[in-house]
Amino acid sequence: MEFVITEYKRCFVVKANGRIDSASAQEVEKRLMDLTDTEKSIIIDMQSVDFVSSAGWWAIIRVQKELKNEHKADLILVKLQENVRDSMDLIGILPYFTIYDELIDAVASI
Repeated sequence: MEFVITEYKRCFVVKANGRIDSASAQEVEKRLMDLTDTEKSIIIDMQSVDFVSSAGWWAIIRVQKELKNEHKADLILVKLQENVRDSMDLIGILPYFTIYDELIDAVASI
């Protein structure tokens, strides 16, 4: 799992590349949790993420809860591939996330 993190005034944009599965979920959660200390929202650009396992979704959900409950910030997903969006819908978490098709729209929403 590769990350490129860009900091903006009110958010971080995390460009993820690869799979978020049981092998990488812990690393993903740690890297994202490290960003929560600044109390900025996090936007994850998922364009290059082709698979997210249940362990990966739990890691992302824990970061989202931390942001919302402790820092009054948000976690936003952008450019989901169809199979990733389908997996969210299948396990019932799709309505709990803010999702945008374009990065510029996500950044503007914060």
